[in-house]
Amino acid sequence: MISLNNISLMRGQQFLIRDASLAFNEGERIGVIGRNGCGKTSLFRALAEEIPLEQGEIKKPSDLRLSTMAQETPGLSRSALDFVIDAHLEYRQLEKALLDAEDSGDDQALVRLHSQMELIQGYDISHRAERLLSGLGFATEQFARQVNEFSGGWRVRLNLAAALMCPSDLLLLDEPTNHLDLEATVWLEQWLQQYPGTLLMISHDRTFLDSVIDHVISFELGSLQYYKGNYSAFEKQRAERLALQQAMFDKQQRRRAEIENFVRRFRAKASKAKQAQSRLNELNRMQEIAPAHVDSPFQFRFPSLDYLPDFLMQANELAIGFDEALASNIKLGIRSDSRIGLLGYNGSGKSTLLKTLAGKLDALAGGIDRARKLRLGYYAQHQIDELDSTATPVQSILAVTENQAAVSEQEIRNYLGGYDFRGSRVDETIEHFSGGEKARLALARVAWQKPNLLLLDEPTNHLDLEMVHALTVALQEFEGALIIVSHDRHLLANTVDEFYSIHQGQFSEFKGSLSDYESWLRSNDSDKDEAEQPAGKASEQAPKLDKKRQRQLAAAKREELAPLRKEVKQLEKQMEKNQAGLDRIEEKLADQSLYEDSAKARLTELLQEQGQLKSALAEAEERWLELQERLTEA
Repeated sequence: MISLNNISLMRGQQFLIRDASLAFNEGERIGVIGRNGCGKTSLFRALAEEIPLEQGEIKKPSDLRLSTMAQETPGLSRSALDFVIDAHLEYRQLEKALLDAEDSGDDQALVRLHSQMELIQGYDISHRAERLLSGLGFATEQFARQVNEFSGGWRVRLNLAAALMCPSDLLLLDEPTNHLDLEATVWLEQWLQQYPGTLLMISHDRTFLDSVIDHVISFELGSLQYYKGNYSAFEKQRAERLALQQAMFDKQQRRRAEIENFVRRFRAKASKAKQAQSRLNELNRMQEIAPAHVDSPFQFRFPSLDYLPDFLMQANELAIGFDEALASNIKLGIRSDSRIGLLGYNGSGKSTLLKTLAGKLDALAGGIDRARKLRLGYYAQHQIDELDSTATPVQSILAVTENQAAVSEQEIRNYLGGYDFRGSRVDETIEHFSGGEKARLALARVAWQKPNLLLLDEPTNHLDLEMVHALTVALQEFEGALIIVSHDRHLLANTVDEFYSIHQGQFSEFKGSLSDYESWLRSNDSDKDEAEQPAGKASEQAPKLDKKRQRQLAAAKREELAPLRKEVKQLEKQMEKNQAGLDRIEEKLADQSLYEDSAKARLTELLQEQGQLKSALAEAEERWLELQERLTEA
């Protein structure tokens, strides 16, 4: 057991934690959550005895082996493989002792040292390090590259691999999924599920947290609150507690209404039945946990669009890459209602495709047709590095304002408040801002320009869970088209309607859900035929038909499907009517006089009607999804 007894931590003159106590047991998997700057990393440093407490004590077993993920990586001339193996200090000590014993001819020491090496599985250590590097996205030829040859993001991965290699009873991971793609995130998730020790992890990826943790430590107003269950369980528990506070009630109701409206919007245009049910389930969960986030400091929306063309962009026979093509023959049409998630292994070309669509990189072949009134908002992975460090947030927004004379400084200040830049913070230069604050400002700059097409490359990096939630909500309400690359599965599940993958140079639609893609990742063997696509392709092409015969078959198919399409339209009208009835009842149930003894009969009547409408709506939705699947298959 590890116990925190009346501990206090400060940063400068500010208390991060004040007089907090809690204990966690061996083998627990704990997610440490809280807003950026609240003290999560400082708590980890105190646990690792890197910084002192202001008061109190942390009790740990005397023989506890602790492993932490370093935040900086020096530019070493060691190979990536040796760097990871170096984290296993006992192995390196035994390795040196064995060489010394061999040199001195000490046979007795050799027998003892070889026995110790077997106990720590030292003879298998290179293979274990290679598996860690491969799982985190390193190619075999990169194992021998020197650490100082890797970029910052790849050095973060090396730090993570080293932390996993180090034998430990307590593993502290600070934002381990930053700089990972979805595929490496899924691999890490599986690795941590098998980790036998105690795990404390800071992460903004709620799907990742849900899959790995069984407890939550939440930073709340300088205290540490301990919750049992994963992140979703925490949200529900916190929502129940906050729901008791009457001041929050109205705000909760408004947020529920917003999500219900988005569900209706999605249902009305959903055309891919295999994804529709998964999407509706995610949106329903968003509605359930909305109250847990009502006190978030982030309240922003993308500005309403002045103009939204039906057609925005068309990629024709596109080849992308640098000296050589990463992917070719890319055909993609982007309409005003397109909401696309890009999938694929690291290095497959997802970021390169976004950069090409954004006009930041020339295509190797093919072309891109753009709408005349296209307004493109592009957020790159390293967008924060392009910010002017000498500018204030207000100046940073002004720099991307087309007509500065038409905008007052107060409007900009009000806008930045939604991103939690308030008071004197908006007048400070951003050179000393945290990574999370810079990421928020970079997103604010993109949104301020009123894009009707958003291209987002890993937008959740550096953001805390509350900001990720706020971004998810804002993207749900965004009126334009959207293409996202992200390892955050919760964000993808709640904001996009369709998926495309880049795999071994081929671009194609992935017709399943994210769960289907995860299953494919887990079952995929890297030695499979290079022509294989995650979306699945027919091994043989169907014989071509002449155009007249094709028209005849198409006409017959339309006639066959006409009754199904008619029933779909009728169901959509029925669902809309049922939802309107439920909205009307919700408004009536908000009347406090209904809960007086004299109104019991009327309350009962309304609740019965509500139940009937919910049942009818559920039946209609189920039938609608069934018909959509039949239409999709046809």
